[in-house]
Amino acid sequence: MTDAKHIQHLRKVLNEHNYRYYVLSQPTISDFEYDRLLEELIELEKKHPELQDPDSPSQRIGSDIDNAFEQVPHAYPMLSLSNTYTCEEIKDFADRLEKLLPGHAIEYVCELKYDGVSISLTYSKGRLERAVTRGDGEKGDDVTANIKTIRSIPLLINGNDYPEHFIIRGEVFLPHAGFGRMNRERMETGEPPFANPRNAAAGTLKLQNSSQVAKRPLDCYLYSILGDNLPYGTHFDNLMKAKEWGFKIAPHLRKCFKLQEIFDYIDFWNSEREHLPFDIDGIVVKVNSYQQQRLAGYTAKSPRWAIAFKYKAEQALSRLLSIDYQVGRTGAITPVANLQPVILAGTTVKRASLHNADQIELLDIRINDMVYIEKGGEIIPKVIGVDKKNRAPDSIPIRYITHCPECGSELVRRESEAKHFCPNDTGCPPQLKGKLEHFVSRKAMDIGLAEATIEQLYNHGLVKDSADFYSLTKEQLINLERFAEKSAENLINSIEASKQVPYERVLYALGIRYVGETVAKKIVKSLPSIDALASSSMDELTSIEEIGDKIAESIQQYISNERNQKLIERLRSAGIKLQSDAPSRRMISNALSGKNLVISGTFRNHSRDEIKNLIEIHGGKNLSTVTSNTHYIVAGDGMGPGKREKADKLGIPVITEEDFLKMIGEQ
Repeated sequence: MTDAKHIQHLRKVLNEHNYRYYVLSQPTISDFEYDRLLEELIELEKKHPELQDPDSPSQRIGSDIDNAFEQVPHAYPMLSLSNTYTCEEIKDFADRLEKLLPGHAIEYVCELKYDGVSISLTYSKGRLERAVTRGDGEKGDDVTANIKTIRSIPLLINGNDYPEHFIIRGEVFLPHAGFGRMNRERMETGEPPFANPRNAAAGTLKLQNSSQVAKRPLDCYLYSILGDNLPYGTHFDNLMKAKEWGFKIAPHLRKCFKLQEIFDYIDFWNSEREHLPFDIDGIVVKVNSYQQQRLAGYTAKSPRWAIAFKYKAEQALSRLLSIDYQVGRTGAITPVANLQPVILAGTTVKRASLHNADQIELLDIRINDMVYIEKGGEIIPKVIGVDKKNRAPDSIPIRYITHCPECGSELVRRESEAKHFCPNDTGCPPQLKGKLEHFVSRKAMDIGLAEATIEQLYNHGLVKDSADFYSLTKEQLINLERFAEKSAENLINSIEASKQVPYERVLYALGIRYVGETVAKKIVKSLPSIDALASSSMDELTSIEEIGDKIAESIQQYISNERNQKLIERLRSAGIKLQSDAPSRRMISNALSGKNLVISGTFRNHSRDEIKNLIEIHGGKNLSTVTSNTHYIVAGDGMGPGKREKADKLGIPVITEEDFLKMIGEQ
């Protein structure tokens, strides 16, 4: 089989597996097998750039091109739906339609109302052409590159009975499992968690770098088709046809003829929505017939043939008994409400988040108040309001703590951050124990220690910082409760094995604020040792992909701390890997020695990775952002306007792919 035919075969196979996994939820191969096929395709496409296809499954990994979003007018306005909160209002909606459509038997379609971000997808000749956000309803942002990373959205349509040109609309959302995972990862790196899945999904679609979008588990349900020459004259039948074409259509649709059937649908999902793996905030009722939709028409803001029934958020009323102030690994203070136990969404709730001092002041919360709590996609429920009518007359406002509840240090509030922090990162017990727990975690040093054991080691004075693990002896452990000779030996062996952990995981294990797994890998690729990191400048750090000023400042603050310097030296003495094992890249020439280059756009004869490789093997350095230290920008098609503007401002030469190849003597 020729490479060209093999590429076509791999694309077909991968598209089929995407459809089975993300749309049908019926995978037939393992993730490992899928990744191997995808890697094979990517390598072949690099080998044959003339066979590149924007609809290839390889394009779902996203691009690191920075794109300012283009505003695109909607072919059909994206109108909002009128909202209703009672069944009486649904009846009024149906009565109005009967007056608008006298003599018509009206069939309705009920759907779930997803709590996500609306998207409009244009398909032309079976290919995804453009994806646009709602915007102001008349025009929205072109987010095609980001949408292509969502694997449940087909780039190519199945079959051959689809219209040449049509628009299909739906909702992009984050499932609960993916949202929870994202928030746990953010909190591990000291970043504030997202407030809810909807905000996280909306923020993700606005990221300028589609390769970052690809790392977030977005999903999408489609719920409306627009265009000429659609197969059927009804909304429901066209959605079922779209399902055959490979679109992800929700299985929760229901056709209804009677009002009671609509009411039953509303009642059913009001109780069952807590079992869904994603958020909904109501249901949508639509007239099924397109002809009847046209006859019913529109108001200035919404269609007359559809309405949204909004569920009240899942809430409960409970008494605020007290407030705990928790200290996290990074020193962040989180106030948590202790409540009288109450049932909410099928579980007993005793605690709820109060977020920060601003939220407490805004709600004017007081001890013994009856407070409203709400449960959505958050990790724990949150307090959203106060029943002030039943407040005791002698209640007094809460005074937010000024000192750490654990070590007594005066709290600080960093500029532009909502939370207060304990600055005593070298003596505050929860911070120290949190750092130890992070250091031994599976994705860091992978030392087999439970949280309770770390507490025990800390309380006995055996471990105060991460380097202390490497001084532990079996004799010390055997004297502790719950340790026998075998368990002590196992722990010592686990600590010894951690000395083989690669440097990028060691860097993550150090617990530098904002330096998560991905950022650590990016840093090590550019600065392959702790010594190189320690001597790096702000410009060097911010030139690394994904490293901005905030992360760079955090790294420099950590490295410049004398206590951390001593810790690193003790880890070095213990035999921990503080430099990368990756073989150094073979140099071909010094043509670019001392030169920093930024690449932007797509290239005719080479992939972006190939250009980056050529820069490095000819002695140059790749930068991800344009700074005053940039010597050249290698520009291809679609260069980011932001980079062009900055290059002009700083007077940095912008060269073509051909200029670059001449510079290194390859043309």
